[in-house]
Amino acid sequence: MKRVFVVVLVLALSVSLKASSLLIPMDEAQKNHLKAYGITYWVLQHEIEAQWLLNYRGGSFMFPHNKDFERECLVRGVSFEVIADAKANAILAEIANPELNMDAVKLEKSPKIAVYSPKGKQPWDDAVTLVLTYAEIPYEVVYDEEVMQGKLPLYDWLHLHHEDFTGQYGRFWYSSRNAAWYRQEVSSNEAMAHKLGFNKVSELKLAVAKKIRDFVAGGGFLFAMCSASDSYDIALAADGVDICESMFDGDPADPSMNSKMDFSKCFAFTGFDLDANPSNYEFSNIDTYFTRTNKGVNERNDYFSLFDFSAKWDPVPSMLCQSHENLVKGFWGQTTGFDKSKIKPGVLVMGENKATSEARYIHGEFAKGMWTFYSGHDPEDYQHRVEEPPTDLALHPNSAGYRLILNNILFPAAKKKKQQT
Repeated sequence: MKRVFVVVLVLALSVSLKASSLLIPMDEAQKNHLKAYGITYWVLQHEIEAQWLLNYRGGSFMFPHNKDFERECLVRGVSFEVIADAKANAILAEIANPELNMDAVKLEKSPKIAVYSPKGKQPWDDAVTLVLTYAEIPYEVVYDEEVMQGKLPLYDWLHLHHEDFTGQYGRFWYSSRNAAWYRQEVSSNEAMAHKLGFNKVSELKLAVAKKIRDFVAGGGFLFAMCSASDSYDIALAADGVDICESMFDGDPADPSMNSKMDFSKCFAFTGFDLDANPSNYEFSNIDTYFTRTNKGVNERNDYFSLFDFSAKWDPVPSMLCQSHENLVKGFWGQTTGFDKSKIKPGVLVMGENKATSEARYIHGEFAKGMWTFYSGHDPEDYQHRVEEPPTDLALHPNSAGYRLILNNILFPAAKKKKQQT
């Protein structure tokens, strides 16, 4: 009987020693931070749960070891460590220490991702679609027709491509009205508006903005960069007010438009004034595009810092701010920064440039859902111009600025965890 017990114990120890986990470090040891998110997403697609280790080695990922997972890491060039389950348990015990600002969040599913973007080629790149493609994370493209058909609830997460929800075609009229791409954009948007029963493009974009608002209210996750963020809020605030001059919609704007804004309808911003000059490459004074240069901002000193949140008590912003660098290189865009004086009191600022009094990365809740706005156009192209070639992310596999986008991609995977806490 004693011999049987010893044999069983040896077999049990053997199985225990063979059991292991795969750790994806996200500190400086990681060769490709961006593709590491793709690996984690791929594991979730296989219906395997993963752990997001907040503030542990740069926000590392951990999941059960599998030879297929290991091979996929090797193929994609992602650094990994195979560790015994005893080591994995020790890591989780360390993270659970109440004196340490760490937490382990369970990722339960691969979020279904949609990108709101026109079907035709745009004369500028889009940071989100670039990094999704590079990280090998699948997404589907939707635009006005799909949105108005009520298809957004099919998705967990929606990104707003470089879009102008005010119906002013990005305020490119003065500089680009004779360019073929601009004329094509006007033509296709007008055709879509008429097809869907609207007299003006601005009316269609407002209707789309409201559908997106309903998507978030129902529990969806919204992410917007650059001018898609402030133009979205402006469109909501201007409901029922004509803010488009005649070159955009055929009739003059309401001269009293600034006194008629309803800021209660906005997600993020309040107290802003619209730029009434249609020749200006600017929507409102939410943006710091023109004011930051007066404060001596240039490529050498343009950085913004991420806030350090409590992982155990504030897991949502902690997830969104995971990075191996707390100081992130700044970058321009049509909407380069958000004037902090124009941000609603309840909005969470997660990244800021104190020298310019601008927020770069903000987050909030709306009904059952959440949204994140990220200013600037391309985290690895300081001042990206129209019709320049897209950024090659193979040259920037450890980009802290692009990591913030991918934090938002995986964030919905922890939705159930968030609701339980």
